[in-house]
Amino acid sequence: MTDRIRTDVAHNARVWNHWLGGKDNYPVDRAVGDHVTGLYPSIGEVARADRAFLGRAVEFLAGEAGVRQFLDIGTGLPTVDNTHEVAQRIAPDARIIYVDNDPIVLAHARALLTSSTGGTTEYLDADAHDAAGIVRAVEPTLDLHEPVAVMMLGILNFVMDTDEARSIVRTLMDAVPSGSYLVLTHPTLELGGEGNEDAMRFWNENATPPITARSGAEFASFLEGLEVLEPGIVSCSRWRHDVARERRFPQVAQFGAVARKP
Repeated sequence: MTDRIRTDVAHNARVWNHWLGGKDNYPVDRAVGDHVTGLYPSIGEVARADRAFLGRAVEFLAGEAGVRQFLDIGTGLPTVDNTHEVAQRIAPDARIIYVDNDPIVLAHARALLTSSTGGTTEYLDADAHDAAGIVRAVEPTLDLHEPVAVMMLGILNFVMDTDEARSIVRTLMDAVPSGSYLVLTHPTLELGGEGNEDAMRFWNENATPPITARSGAEFASFLEGLEVLEPGIVSCSRWRHDVARERRFPQVAQFGAVARKP
């Protein structure tokens, strides 16, 4: 596994960890991350708002929606309030599969992503581009005859072709039954994110994997055929924000939405 780890090239999972204040990163990750911050100062807010959105979405799904199965694709490095921790606080019997294909993420996930008694937490070493392979691999941990929350936070932006990204979503959502959910976030040059264009260009020249922003219309196309929950497609920082519990994030250039399969 170690021969897959590149310490000379910045990698998204580690740079994201740096933006979140973590320590599971290398000098190259910090250098690239800090340069991106210089070009686009709100990137740290985007990272934190995305993480807070995950918590609110999982709380809703495990609580009010009664979901007991979660497929979290593009896990990233474990931090506080991971999907399984939020879900199993509410539903100790919840089952979670994390999917990523970065060797450092794999090592940390196996060490840190431990399940509650009565629940299940597993890690699948797979590429998000291989949606059909992911579907084949999740059973029997997940019962695809029962609702599943498919979590894709900040992952489709690494699928450069929009038609391919739509196909990945369709393959995953076709595999799960009515009553399942899709949870998405995605960076955009809208919502005040115009300044992110130079930062993304720098990223694509100096880090891996390459990234792309998408418009609101493109983001909405991933949700076709699904029932988008209120408040609809919004900045992820504004999705059901609970001002009584957490400080209000400013609007960030990261779309967020939760949708139900009818």
